[in-house]
Amino acid sequence: MNTGTAPFEPSEIELGRRAFRRARKRRSMLVSVASTLIFAAVLVLVLVNSPGWERVRETFFDFAVAGDAFPRVIKGLWLNIQVLFFAVIGVAILGTLLAIARTLKGAVFTPLRLFAAGYTDLFRGIPVLLVLYLVGFGIPGLELTQRMPAQFWGTIALILCYSAYVAEVLRAGIEAVHPSQRLAARSLGLSHGKTLRLVVLPQAVRKVTPALMNDFVSMQKDVGLISVLGAVDAVRAAQIEVASSYNFTPYVLAGVLFVLLSWPFIRLTDWMTARAQKREQIGGSV
Repeated sequence: MNTGTAPFEPSEIELGRRAFRRARKRRSMLVSVASTLIFAAVLVLVLVNSPGWERVRETFFDFAVAGDAFPRVIKGLWLNIQVLFFAVIGVAILGTLLAIARTLKGAVFTPLRLFAAGYTDLFRGIPVLLVLYLVGFGIPGLELTQRMPAQFWGTIALILCYSAYVAEVLRAGIEAVHPSQRLAARSLGLSHGKTLRLVVLPQAVRKVTPALMNDFVSMQKDVGLISVLGAVDAVRAAQIEVASSYNFTPYVLAGVLFVLLSWPFIRLTDWMTARAQKREQIGGSV
């Protein structure tokens, strides 16, 4: 149906502004690329011309040693990925329960609030490495269960530690949801549980998604600590290769594989953070 209105056409001034912004953007990109290349070139020249470069290259960047160690290190990385998969599920469940417990109102829920607060304070204060030692060597010593592999106890330790961080992030997101959202949901007849599940939590997760992604990236890195319990992951496989070849290149290989594993999630986190900031700047809901 023809309404008789002419299509919108920007004015000459607006077209000039758009052309200026495009030219400025292209110039900024060129300057960024040029400065990055110059910095990289200077760094490479400094490293290559340093007195001990040849010795460092043979010790840390031997491609023959890396090729020999790659099958065993990549096999160990698969174990890290499996531990990460189950740890993420456990952290999501336990962290959500702790966050909900900390936001419960009423005197009857005081024990739950105190427990959740004490839990988050405790496990945010203890280093992950110590929790791995205490869980991986202490709990099996009680002989309450059958003998479990080291990666099992490493997964439990990671869940205990990172649930505390995730719980605090989710609690901040829950408290950031405006009270009118709860009141509107209750006025429509939703129970407290449905209000929390259908109205509050989706908005809370959306508000703190970048922070949650950062915790996930940190957990990807700390998954390598399960090697202290004896699990043959990427780090332990690299350590075995170093002990047999007297060359540190397998450590570098393991580090590169961990970076490649986490890089997509790091970029996704940056993109989501920039997207959220952009929506806030234009006045959109986040």
